[in-house]
Amino acid sequence: MSPKKKKSPKKNSKKKPVKRKPAKKTGKKVLSRKKAVKKAKVTKRPKGKENIIGVITHYFPQVRAAVIKLKSPLAAGDRIKIKGHTTDFTQAINSMQIDHVSVNQAKKGQEIGLLVDSRVRQHDIVYKV
Repeated sequence: MSPKKKKSPKKNSKKKPVKRKPAKKTGKKVLSRKKAVKKAKVTKRPKGKENIIGVITHYFPQVRAAVIKLKSPLAAGDRIKIKGHTTDFTQAINSMQIDHVSVNQAKKGQEIGLLVDSRVRQHDIVYKV
């Protein structure tokens, strides 16, 4: 048998506190955290006269159709803008469907099917132009 080695006891290694130098004062006004958060939350609307109509809930790439959950009424012939993370285009509404039935108008709260010119994604926002 080989003799076992004794483990040496570990030393208490206490770290010395780091002394920090006080920050240099500049002429700029520093906001408190609460005020900075309040200012960050304020967002400006786009300058154009665009109203949010709805949100894309589904996209079917085979037929290039999108499902839109409406937040305001929409009619055939209106021009819409679809904007998202990678999407940004404008198109006119030629036809739309509710439950596979063609309609000329749709009310707030309804989900419509719409042929789109380009690929869209869920959560893209639809504006009326």
